[in-house]
Order: sequence, then C-alpha cells, then structure tokens
Amino acid sequence: SMPRPAPARRPATRVDAASTPNPYPELVVFDLDACFWDEEMYTLSHTVDAARSQRGSLGEGIGEGVVAAASGSTMIRIHKGALLALQNFHLGRYPGMRIAAASSADTPLAVKIGKSALATLEIVPGVRARDVFASGWPDGFEGNMQIGRTPPLSANKAATHFPILRRETGVRYSSMLFFDDCNWGDHCGAVSRECVDDESGLGPVVVRTPKGLGVEEWMRGLELYAERVASRVDVA
Repeated sequence: SMPRPAPARRPATRVDAASTPNPYPELVVFDLDACFWDEEMYTLSHTVDAARSQRGSLGEGIGEGVVAAASGSTMIRIHKGALLALQNFHLGRYPGMRIAAASSADTPLAVKIGKSALATLEIVPGVRARDVFASGWPDGFEGNMQIGRTPPLSANKAATHFPILRRETGVRYSSMLFFDDCNWGDHCGAVSRECVDDESGLGPVVVRTPKGLGVEEWMRGLELYAERVASRVDVA
C-alpha cells in the first residue's frame, strides 16, 4: 500500500522566534572619553585635522581606514572593544540594537573636538563612527548623542543624560546597556540606581571600563544583558 504522507508539521520556528526574547539590548550607550576612545577631550585644544589622520588596519578581514584622528599632536584612537562593537553592529550582527553616546565632556570645545573625532574615525572603510551612531534613527536625529555638560546636560549622567536618552529614544532603562570608565566618579552605579523602570525597578545593565572598552568588557556586557533577559523570561 502507498505510504501515508507525513502529517504536516506546524511551523514551530515562527512561534519559537516570537516567544524567544531578543538577547541584545535595544540601546547600547557608550561613554566617550577613556571608554570608547583612549583620550580625554578636555586635555586637548584643537578640533581634529582630518588631513593628518592616520590610516591603518581596521581589523582582520575588515580592511584599511582611518584608525587615528589628530588633535594637535595627540592621536585619538577607538578602543578595541568599542571598534568591534560598532563593526558588528554595522554589519547587522545585533538585531534590534541601536547605539548612543553619553559623555560629560567638560567644555564646549571638548564637545566640538569629540564630535570632530566621531566625524573622522572610521569603523569599516569609508564609514565613520558618526555614521554608525546615526544608524537606525530617523535622518538628522541627534537625540541619541548626549555629549557635554552644558544645560540641559550636566556633569551628572543619571540626572540628565539618561533621562534625556530615555525620552528621546523611547527605550526603557531596563533595555539599555551602558559602558563607562567610571574613573572620575561612579556614573555606572548612579545610573543603575537612579534610572529605573517604574514596573520592574530595573535600570540599565552597566559595565565599568577603567582601562577603556576592551573586547572582554564588550563581551561581558552582552553576556550580562542576555542573562538578564533570560532571568526575566523565567519570572514571566
């Protein structure tokens, strides 16, 4: 007799995909000075001279691009973990993620120098850091770039930068991941304590990067965030 056709399998994949929460943060927030890159903007006095920027390898298999931006005699370089983070983000490896900056750069000049560095340093050949930060937002949107301490910003990221990011981006605190060197005060501690969702009482997942954002710290941040997502699923 003819073999009976196998019963049609229900498309389980779609159900699974819907019920598995995204392990990636909706918003990754980077401090800039001594975290995202290796310099402190307040120590510099010149906006970046793009003509003197240094080219080199952006990493194996990535290609060549601008690896250092010149401010006077100082070269500003992106830390390895931050570069990897933005490369993978740009290549679409972190679905549902967008990125932001929270920097309390000391003076308007420091802010200007920082912005000129973001407009010069490349993540992959021909794509600048500024372009990658803008990815996924509406054209011309700058609400994800909270840089400085001039009102409405201040030296206190928990009081100003994060509430503004929350309002501008619409992302809940508990769906954020924040990296900061915390060498000049514990921004991470303040943000995780004071910037919390009403419902869950949870704030951003935070990672301190006293030596700058290395690959290890980046991976640890993603792991900590994924652990939080998994633990909240168990509760639900």
